Amino acid sequence: MFIQTETTPNPATLKFLPGLTVLEAGTADFPSAEAAAKSPLAKRIFAVTGVTAVFFGSDFVTVTKDAGTLWDHAKPAILGAIMEHFQSGAPVIEGEGAAAGGHADHDGPDAAIVSQIKELLDTRVRPAVAQDGGDITFHGFERGVVYLHMQGACAGCPSSTLTLKMGIENLLRHYIPEVTEVRPVAI
Repeated sequence: MFIQTETTPNPATLKFLPGLTVLEAGTADFPSAEAAAKSPLAKRIFAVTGVTAVFFGSDFVTVTKDAGTLWDHAKPAILGAIMEHFQSGAPVIEGEGAAAGGHADHDGPDAAIVSQIKELLDTRVRPAVAQDGGDITFHGFERGVVYLHMQGACAGCPSSTLTLKMGIENLLRHYIPEVTEVRPVAI
């Protein structure tokens, strides 16, 4: 098994590409070791010293480390954990419906606007940020403000504010005049 790695715009995060399907649908975000209880793969990765977050996409695993850990030390152990997991035959996530990563539900008077926002996020934004090892999902819309949840490499990335304000906010404001601002939200 050969696992490729890619850097991301977030220096604390690396993207690992095992050459296999990681998740059939959706994404899975594990911002802590406690959140990884249902994922044998995430638990293996969190066992590596210095790992602070794990994120799964369709064909990649994004791992975030703490500031005191060097990639030269953590990367080989993470590669080993991913390889051992896929060779073991264990599921990536145990149980049904464990992977979600979708947008929050929203109904009411702004349902048509929210539908447009989600469509733009799905077609223009999410594919681009997935290439960088992350995901951005819709969390809410209130009085012109769009609330987005950043995951994987996007969470805590130094350039995430620029991505939100100069990229996503400008895109949404261009296509949807009712949008006045985009703000991140932590869940």
